[in-house]
Amino acid sequence: MDLSGNAASLDHDLVTQLLLARGVPHDDVERHRNPSLRAFLPDPSAFRDMDQAAERLAQAVLTGERLTVYGDYDVDGATSAALLIRLLRMLGHEARYYIPDRLLEGYGPSGEALVRLGAEGSSLIVTVDCGAMAFDALAQAHAAGIDVIVVDHHKCAAELPLATALVNPNRLDEDDLAAAHGHLAAVGVAFLLAIATVRVLRQRGFFASQPEPDLFSLLDLVALGTVADVAALHGLNRALVAQGLKVMARRENIGMAALIDASRLTRAPTCSDLGFALGPRINAGGRVGEATLGVRLLTTEDPDEARAIAAQLSALNEERRAIEAAVQEAAEAQLDAQHNRAVVVLAGAGWHPGVIGIVAGRIKEKAGRPALVIALDADEAGHGKGSGRSIAGVDLGAAIIAAREAGLLVAGGGHAMACGLTIAPDRLSALAEFLDERLGSAVTAAQSGQSLALDLAVAPGGLVPPLVDTLESAGPYGMGWPGPRIAVGPVRLVKADLVGRDHVRLIVRGDDGASFKAVAFRAAETDLGQALLHRAQGRKLWLAGRAKIDDWGSRPAAELHIEDAAWVD
Repeated sequence: MDLSGNAASLDHDLVTQLLLARGVPHDDVERHRNPSLRAFLPDPSAFRDMDQAAERLAQAVLTGERLTVYGDYDVDGATSAALLIRLLRMLGHEARYYIPDRLLEGYGPSGEALVRLGAEGSSLIVTVDCGAMAFDALAQAHAAGIDVIVVDHHKCAAELPLATALVNPNRLDEDDLAAAHGHLAAVGVAFLLAIATVRVLRQRGFFASQPEPDLFSLLDLVALGTVADVAALHGLNRALVAQGLKVMARRENIGMAALIDASRLTRAPTCSDLGFALGPRINAGGRVGEATLGVRLLTTEDPDEARAIAAQLSALNEERRAIEAAVQEAAEAQLDAQHNRAVVVLAGAGWHPGVIGIVAGRIKEKAGRPALVIALDADEAGHGKGSGRSIAGVDLGAAIIAAREAGLLVAGGGHAMACGLTIAPDRLSALAEFLDERLGSAVTAAQSGQSLALDLAVAPGGLVPPLVDTLESAGPYGMGWPGPRIAVGPVRLVKADLVGRDHVRLIVRGDDGASFKAVAFRAAETDLGQALLHRAQGRKLWLAGRAKIDDWGSRPAAELHIEDAAWVD
């Protein structure tokens, strides 16, 4: 494929075909080619309780009321809290924040914490990325005379907890327009609340003597939280991330800039960087360190403090990796006994609760099934704390809510692709049986429907940087809007070796004389990795995967990140 001539026309045509192949209607291609907020942003008032939440938050600003933002300890929670704190600061109002300790307090608002915050003077509390299922905690806050606004995106039950307002596109009573935005991360919902609040203040004449806040400047936080929470990147989310990456490149948020520098990025971050470099560092504070570090970093105006916190988070991230490796090794040792389970349920004493979600994701990828990883004896009552990750087509969050309602769990909730739970150890077998019965057919259907969809096939000489740039222009890519997968071939193996711990690196050459590098990450012990290392020599094959830019050399080159291979002979 020669991309040197008539590049603009070719780029347009290739991206158009890519969008059409992904189900974008022909008359809607331009809107999706350059996703903007103007094109995708709904009226926030379409969401239930949004107007009540905005009115109450605006009232707190107008009266100087003391309020606290109560966030979760992950990236979505940290960015949601930081967004509201920065918004309120723009409005001349300093809000407090509260992030629970993962090990000591667990997920979600506790009644004890809410009542204590009220006693310390906060008459309004806004929970972000949590609260949708906090029935007891919110009842205690209400009894203490504390108003609570819930901003969340996790699965809801038919009955809702007692709150001044509960804004969540996944409420079961939402209208179609709002429900269509159930893929939003909590930080996306918080951004809609920011828009609605500014609108209320505008109507009340608040900006007659002062400028309106630049809400666009908050989109770097929205992008980071959305990608790190693995929210589906279609529709509004894709627009939020696309515009947020532009804001991030301006480095106006001092803490975000320090985080980028600590991640050793020397260019503007990409969508992949948010998920694999920036997000894990913010998460490390909540997993193995101090839960408030992420919010502190993303709200500070002090460059020295920002650099210190970013460095601390990087060190904690390295510690997290070591802990994660040990837990993963122990969890994988239990996999053989789980071969007949629809959902892998692994549990162990001494496993660090801060890394079980990551390990669950790794186990899910290895087993090809939803996975739950549970740290036993994780609290003073001897309960296990678990985290789960699912596969496309299997709603694990709804199943966990059903298990809680059936009395199998002390607590539990989540969304389709991820969940959290608290369980008594003697209920583990019953939970596994329950999930088998409820999800068995869904897992079988999802596995039988698995295929490797290709967007493009090229000869080896067509794998060049301009092709990669063109494909990237249809991004940002992530969950629900995966990066284009291409097939390249036929090729013959020139060299195969191991890189790092378990990555397989290839040098291949095509019949057209072009050669390129290809890498199969974490594949050394897989069937694919073993085949490439030991059975590919002398054989002709096609490689399938994602085209990327390798900029380590003197000039950028295109390489392939391998997902599969097929022999020609």
